[in-house]
Amino acid sequence: MTNDKTKTDLETIRHSAAHLMAQAVKQLYPETQVTIGPVIEDGFYYDFYRKSPFVPEDLEKIEKRMKEISLQSLDIIRKEMPREEALKMFDDMNEPFKREVINDIASNDPISVYTQGEFTDLCRGPHVENTKFLKSFKLLNTSASYWRGDERNKVLQRIYGTAWHTDKELRLYLKRLEEAKKRDHRKLGKELDLFSVTDEVGPGLILWHPKGSRIRCLMEDFWKEEHFKNGYEMVHSPHAAKVDMWKTSGHMDFYKDNIFSPMDIEGKEYVMKPMNCPFHIQIYKSRLRSYRDLPVRYAELGTVYRYERSGVLHGLLRVRGFTQDDAHLFCRPNQIEEEIIKVLDLILLILKSFGFNEYKVYLSTRPDKFVGSEENWEKATNALKQALEKSKLKYEIDPGEGVFYGPKIDIKIKDSLNRFWQVSTVQVDFNLPQRFDINYIEEDGQKYQPIMLHRALMGSLERFFGCLVEHYAGAFPLWLAPVQIILLPITDQNHEYSDEVFKKLTLSGFRVEKDLRNEKIGFKIRDAQIQKIPYMIVIGEKEQTNKILAVRKRRSKETITFTIDELTDKLSLEVSEKKLGESIQPI
Repeated sequence: MTNDKTKTDLETIRHSAAHLMAQAVKQLYPETQVTIGPVIEDGFYYDFYRKSPFVPEDLEKIEKRMKEISLQSLDIIRKEMPREEALKMFDDMNEPFKREVINDIASNDPISVYTQGEFTDLCRGPHVENTKFLKSFKLLNTSASYWRGDERNKVLQRIYGTAWHTDKELRLYLKRLEEAKKRDHRKLGKELDLFSVTDEVGPGLILWHPKGSRIRCLMEDFWKEEHFKNGYEMVHSPHAAKVDMWKTSGHMDFYKDNIFSPMDIEGKEYVMKPMNCPFHIQIYKSRLRSYRDLPVRYAELGTVYRYERSGVLHGLLRVRGFTQDDAHLFCRPNQIEEEIIKVLDLILLILKSFGFNEYKVYLSTRPDKFVGSEENWEKATNALKQALEKSKLKYEIDPGEGVFYGPKIDIKIKDSLNRFWQVSTVQVDFNLPQRFDINYIEEDGQKYQPIMLHRALMGSLERFFGCLVEHYAGAFPLWLAPVQIILLPITDQNHEYSDEVFKKLTLSGFRVEKDLRNEKIGFKIRDAQIQKIPYMIVIGEKEQTNKILAVRKRRSKETITFTIDELTDKLSLEVSEKKLGESIQPI
């Protein structure tokens, strides 16, 4: 893990590279207006306003000019100025977007600009001292965006780039990007026939194909089995509900922009559900609860709907309809810590079973816009903190990133390309029990409000599945593979024995296919490897006569001979132990 100094230095380099790019753009295309250019993970971008979009040839010219400016060794000079002077300067430069940014800066904050050569930009900094320190950079791609992220505003042109300390680091990063392209879940989803998205159905709405659905069923079955072991009860809720319920919960106030427009049904307004939690509260309220009943743990694989703008939709990772592996726990105040610890244990079990052994943990605290008392927020935050410490999990504070109703723990998993994905979350909620007036009878016979925990282990099945596809490059471990074994008879005379083997393996619980095409065995093997099937069984005259199997792994040229009972025992053990083995390899 990089230390803080290294991280800060890289951010400074990338921030300065964004300015270098903006300077190059203004030199080449003077009519272009600059907006903002922040640092992002592994790089930077800058948004520009211009009539025509940038094309790949433009990026080549801009990058070349950036290198030329870098070689000029221009000093980068910071200057603070009065607000009115800054506004006039950017007005004179015909940079109207800067005026809006300046007007958003608090009146007591300084207005600072950075100048390199003829180029001056509004910025808080910091920056490198001279353009000569910017050498290892690359422009990557372009996209459209909206000013301030609002589709009602002007359309901008965004250029993405990356910058590093050394050329070696840059080369390694670009190599990682190429590997990521090969693993793109949208590409592999099509090649492996896992899922699709069509204009006829609508953007952000996923069609699960048979092979993708098979994997999803395996994920769900494993998830349900572990939840039953851990004292959860399964519930199901409808896909829509009256608007009034979402007003009570506060979602119409805090998530209105992400909720689909209401539908009129017999004079009442209904919306597609954006969350499952109010439904679980209704189930809890269906009868009187005693302290002896608590904790109550409800789990649901509940499909929810969020209005995401089309520009941010991305395969399985950002969708409009997705299934949360959701659960809500209702407990007494003295049970919070223990329940959080149990949830954390379950999260780690699930993640490790799917092959994720490295992760980062964040404790997200109270945001600026919140509900409930500060006292309750403090209690909830302390409960999460103590649970993390008792679980001996290292964590970082993520200030102000809690949800509006309570603080939370977020877990980001690290995949085989060293990328981090936000998946698991645990949230403490004093707010919804109060809003819906739910209670339980304590030992003293009085009514008290339970504490509510929201939690998700995989986050959403769609996003987690997309992550799995890229993590394994589509080469799933045996227990998750949609097709575990394929039989490859060499000639038509071997079909009868292939049928016999197929029946035995299928009855033993394996997912098996047969390739009976009149093709050469080498072609069949290559095709099975392209489909990333874990085991291939070649059946010829020798195997048929001796009642044996010639078995080959998908990434091996070696063939090993087994009897069918020996192979069944070996693969059954591999499945039961959820062995990950050779699956996590570069493709």
